[in-house]
Amino acid sequence: MQQEQIIAVLGKPYFSNDNVMLYNLDCKKGLEQLAEHNIKINTTITSPPYNIGKEYEKPLSLNEYIQWLSEISNLVYKITTNNGAYLLNLGYLKVENQARALPIPYLIWDKINFYLNQEIVWNYGAGVACKNYLSPRNEKILWYVKNIEEYTFNLDAIRDPDVKYPNSKKNGKLRANTLGKNPSDVWQIAKVTSGANRSAEERTAHPAQFPEDLVYRMIMGFTNENEWILDPFLGSATTAVVALKNKRNCIGFEINANYCEMAKRRILETELTVKTSEAILF
Repeated sequence: MQQEQIIAVLGKPYFSNDNVMLYNLDCKKGLEQLAEHNIKINTTITSPPYNIGKEYEKPLSLNEYIQWLSEISNLVYKITTNNGAYLLNLGYLKVENQARALPIPYLIWDKINFYLNQEIVWNYGAGVACKNYLSPRNEKILWYVKNIEEYTFNLDAIRDPDVKYPNSKKNGKLRANTLGKNPSDVWQIAKVTSGANRSAEERTAHPAQFPEDLVYRMIMGFTNENEWILDPFLGSATTAVVALKNKRNCIGFEINANYCEMAKRRILETELTVKTSEAILF
């Protein structure tokens, strides 16, 4: 994908450098234009609004929300390369008189044109402490692929080094992979905490921030160097930041101008860090 092609279709970005393009644009409009001009992206990694009343959301009825998210996802399908993937992080929402916290994947998974390769459970420690029901401590990532015979899966890049019996042998050979074990479909990764004396180092002013560790595992496991990654709901730019740090490229849409400015600052800071590190190495 050439940046010139994107600019020809979408116009001048809010911000760009050699590896990142940020558009202050409704993602549905942007995706429609990319699809119309047959622009292709390798992989999409994103966490859309959950329709739970956050400051960046437009309240929708349940049916309207599922319809909207389905349309976004199927536009992503149209612009995804044949060997590409769609990593969709979703939480829960309340359904009046029916459910306190219904996992959104239950409502959306079969309305998306991709093949659902696997559900990943993101388990975290911090969160709301509840008294009358169990404290929620997980969200889901739906790992969709376009071609079930050809997709990227870099297991060695995301192996878990915490092996219980690393020196166990069978017939004189080590049983465990020396790089570590398969991390399985349950990922224990901390949320981006906030508050006095507990705020995460990567914390920004965005109210629902993607953890870098979570995005890192998705990028390293399901994309390759120099590929382009799309985040239709860029927010605080975590996807772009992790892409920059790991020799990937990113195009992001963000409808909120304040978040765009936040994202721009964070990308510039990361760009400087990466260049400084490279200068030290060479």
